[in-house]
Amino acid sequence: MTDRLIITMAQLNQKMGALGENADAMLAVRADAMRDAPADAQPDLIIYPELQLIGYPPEDLVLKPALIHRASEELDRLAAATADGGPAMLVGSVFMDGDKLHNGVAILDGGAIADVRLKHELPNYGTFDELRLFKQGPLPRPVEFRGVKLGLPICEDGWLPKVPRHLADQGAELLISVNGSPYEIAKEEHREVEVFRSRVKETGLPLLFLNRVGGQDELVFDGCSFVLNADGETVHRLPDWEEHIRTTIWERSDSGWTCANCSGPETVASWDQHPADIYNAMIVGLRDYVNRNGFPGVVLGLSGGIDSALSAAVAVDALGADRVWCVMMPSRYTSEESLDDAEACAKMLGTRLDTIAINPAVEGFDAMLEDSFADETVDITEENIQSRIRGVTLMALSNKFGHMLLTTGNKSEMSVGYATIYGDMAGGYSVLKDAYKLTVFALSRWRNHNKPSLGLGPDGPVMPDNVVTKPPSAELRPDQKDSDSLPPYEVLDPLLNGLIEKEQSVDDLVEQGFDRDTVIRIERLLYIAEYKRRQSPPGVKLGSRNFGRDRRYPITNAFRTV
Repeated sequence: MTDRLIITMAQLNQKMGALGENADAMLAVRADAMRDAPADAQPDLIIYPELQLIGYPPEDLVLKPALIHRASEELDRLAAATADGGPAMLVGSVFMDGDKLHNGVAILDGGAIADVRLKHELPNYGTFDELRLFKQGPLPRPVEFRGVKLGLPICEDGWLPKVPRHLADQGAELLISVNGSPYEIAKEEHREVEVFRSRVKETGLPLLFLNRVGGQDELVFDGCSFVLNADGETVHRLPDWEEHIRTTIWERSDSGWTCANCSGPETVASWDQHPADIYNAMIVGLRDYVNRNGFPGVVLGLSGGIDSALSAAVAVDALGADRVWCVMMPSRYTSEESLDDAEACAKMLGTRLDTIAINPAVEGFDAMLEDSFADETVDITEENIQSRIRGVTLMALSNKFGHMLLTTGNKSEMSVGYATIYGDMAGGYSVLKDAYKLTVFALSRWRNHNKPSLGLGPDGPVMPDNVVTKPPSAELRPDQKDSDSLPPYEVLDPLLNGLIEKEQSVDDLVEQGFDRDTVIRIERLLYIAEYKRRQSPPGVKLGSRNFGRDRRYPITNAFRTV
């Protein structure tokens, strides 16, 4: 029996499906730990996030037998590396039990797979659909490691009380919870204070919570790993958004195990406050999506409006100004004010700005459709043609030069269908997809006075004040304003929050003071725009009900709450 245990937490990024690269990254952490620590302070165990070998969430990738076979080979390679007598490793992967596929973790020690534990609680809500992919493991027993009984709740196992209580009843002395917990606004405090501090209180056991960082399609992972002693005190808090290696030293006393190397502010990081957390989430999501899909950079339409200005700013902060290509595409309705704002924005960001007038194409379409549209009044059709011409133009540049087209629409527009399918919705990724218009304003004001910790862009303002203060407009007809056809965003966004995030009915919202006719109209617009959202690009999940993985509504839907 040992009275001292050294555990190294590896808060890492991962690359989906790149099993060899992910394994190499874990071995590199182990090699660094062995090189940097003196012989009497070598880690006993290095722990990695959930499914670190595969990537998370793997979705239907894990249904491929070839991936499962390769994962087994790579796990054996990792296990063989521990034959040198150095640190053991706790590695997340997939495991077959007969014909059943499991999400689990393996203790690799002494050149072999020393033990395996399978995930018991399989989440099946929001972004998660593990019940479709994995079979439930049994209630886990503690793992005997170097004379210490370790409880290994895997992600959801630790979010609910059942598994930790069972592990405590079975004699666990220390809980290690490895996670793939995606970012969501205000989630970091919820994890630490409301969820895992409760697990510590219920079991009386200290706990290590380890999470990953990085972007995977619509999800971003913020890290925010931490260590709680048995009294609930936070003794280690790892940085958010960044890869980080932290070694913790544990000592046994008559009252149990305690983390001994906690020295106050040096070990307890400060996490992003709102809205810096949202901005950094956008940076991480876009950066990993562009880089891992092999794009040289992004191209986007810079209109002089706030949505495209913020999208450009995030892109520059994520990728650097030299990888962001802005294009102004004026029509006869584009104001001189917008031209000036777009030019000033690009100059402040340091990006390339090209101007491609769309009037020749608009005139060409007018002539082409003249006979078909004879005797018809000009309406939204002509407005949408302008938007689609811009989409075609940007896609042509993307196809020719390889830059990914970045879409600039926000959640308020997407909610009510005020976006043109095959027009301004065209593109490969959208950083504003889960950001309501009021959030766009708040982020823009914040970024003009702050530089994000992950940002590669300028230290000062990134857009003219006029972009933030002028009334929003699509500029597809004379003197057009968003408020011509939509309630003010101060009304619309809280209303949409009730309909989407809270699934409230018309009557619920009327009781809160919203106008009934307005709520009925917005609810209808929300439902009939579902077909557009199904065809929209992926974008960073920020809130609890993003369009995509969180909210899966039928396109054909006659239900209304009144």
